[in-house]
Amino acid sequence: MLKKKVEDAINKQIQEELYSAYLYLSMSAYFSNKGLAGFANWFDVQQKEERDHAMKFYNYLLAHGSKVKLLKIDEPGHEWKSAIDVFKAGLKHEQHITECINNLVDIAEKEKDRATFNLLQWYIDEQVEEEENARTIIEKLSLIKTDSNGIFMLDKELSARVYVPLVIA
Repeated sequence: MLKKKVEDAINKQIQEELYSAYLYLSMSAYFSNKGLAGFANWFDVQQKEERDHAMKFYNYLLAHGSKVKLLKIDEPGHEWKSAIDVFKAGLKHEQHITECINNLVDIAEKEKDRATFNLLQWYIDEQVEEEENARTIIEKLSLIKTDSNGIFMLDKELSARVYVPLVIA
């Protein structure tokens, strides 16, 4: 059984991860409505990965005989000015998640919870990748600006992204 402080923090992180999925699903719908199926696909894959991240924490709590408490998920945004604004919002959100994971690491260290600390190392690596992916697309969108040919090519590139389910232990 995990210490209450760790359990509560992980339950809060499950909420954060599920909100991430909800936000990215909203972003996917935004792009679908704009006729940008590749952009929509990229965020659809993203939201599926975020659900996996939540489930990894969920299963971790259960494996330790701890209580899962699902918290309220707020309504995400659903309108943005442009494609680059969507990705900038996504990057800002990932930076928030990185901060949340870092706070969880601090709690695990303070509580001398080595198993949780070990679990969180995967999330730390994942957040580096999440932020890098968003920054890369923002850089491409900055070069493209509003060039329709560039948007078309990037949309085609983003349509190739495939969801690979996380093996959740």
